Amino acid sequence: MIEFDYNAKGFVNENDLNDEIELARSFVQRAQEDEFGGWVDLPINYNKEEFTRIKTAAERINLNSEYLVCIGIGGSYLGHRAVISALGNNSRTKVIYAGNSLSPYEIEKVLEEIGDSNFSINVISKSGTTTEPAVAFRIFKERLIEKYGEAEAACRIYATTDAKKGALHDEAVEKGYESFVVPDNIGGRYSVLSAVGLLPILVAGVDIDKLMDGAEEERAALISDGGAAAEYAGLRNALLKKGFDIEVLANFEPSFMYFNEWWKQLFGESEGKEQKGIFPASVIYTTDLHSMGQYMQEGRRNLFETFVKIKQAHKGVKVPKFGEDLDGLAYLEGKELSYISKKANEATEKAHFAGGVPTISLTMPELDERSLGALIYFFEMSCALSGFCLGVNPFNQPGVEAYKTKMFELLGKPGYDK
Repeated sequence: MIEFDYNAKGFVNENDLNDEIELARSFVQRAQEDEFGGWVDLPINYNKEEFTRIKTAAERINLNSEYLVCIGIGGSYLGHRAVISALGNNSRTKVIYAGNSLSPYEIEKVLEEIGDSNFSINVISKSGTTTEPAVAFRIFKERLIEKYGEAEAACRIYATTDAKKGALHDEAVEKGYESFVVPDNIGGRYSVLSAVGLLPILVAGVDIDKLMDGAEEERAALISDGGAAAEYAGLRNALLKKGFDIEVLANFEPSFMYFNEWWKQLFGESEGKEQKGIFPASVIYTTDLHSMGQYMQEGRRNLFETFVKIKQAHKGVKVPKFGEDLDGLAYLEGKELSYISKKANEATEKAHFAGGVPTISLTMPELDERSLGALIYFFEMSCALSGFCLGVNPFNQPGVEAYKTKMFELLGKPGYDK
């Protein structure tokens, strides 16, 4: 479903590129067999009973809550926020977020927005002890208990956590929260198509059946030899060996801002190890052409650009006609805005390539659930193969603990004394 194309003529040798692609293809089986490779078969091997419970829970939340507060950080929130932002919050229940920072201003804004409205909580944490979401959970749990009392508050808390152990698991069992599972064999940044992402996505009114169908179709296209995902992974690493160590993900839809953030976590956390990896950055065009455009055109030539495109763009909005041409836009009168955007995309690619930037195109059929499910799976497979090509483990994140240790020392957490 995801179409791959590129323009790297003059930047990489075709023989070298083919070698990198073949190397990437050789790792498809390894991704399936890895202890954290559960995401590979997830579109065809998910828990059907839990899937049904997710639908029932979403119906309940939509009936009794004007807000669902999703509490999580990193892979526990970026994936579903990316999907909801891209496709829109189309239900009566608004999904809002907390626990992804330690900012008191952000917490206060969420509390103020909820006000006296009815709300529920989906707390997403494998351990239940990660500082940011754990602090936020205390704050919103207190508000929930004050509003409803302990018994009803417990009915409005949904815990997505470890199946057998951990602070949040134990609390959910003791208090009677409905629980969903963070799979042991799927890391957070690969977990958007599990219960981690599906409950909030469905509460927002997004069709999770179609989302999974798209991922299943993309899996079928990639599972034998990596398909276009292996080509993308191979090209990334071929460019890296030529000194292109920054990848900029570019698209023309502002609603993809959080998709960009999920993509940056996926590749940054998977590849940034052992002094290796391509640095992931992102832009939203045409907006960022008026801020980052100059650098993209004439800055340091150590970056390449990956454009995410939509083949069947939204139609219906046209440039209106006026009797006078004060703004000089008469030549665009009657044209679809989607047509103008497409031409801006083409012009940007051509200009940046001419300026020394290799370009990659990834085209999704439409901006809908099925296409987005496919794009998510495509990037997950590409990231795993690319990481293996680099010689790193794409499923761990040992460096994430460093800041926590220093923070715990400064906060005086028991056991972290100097």
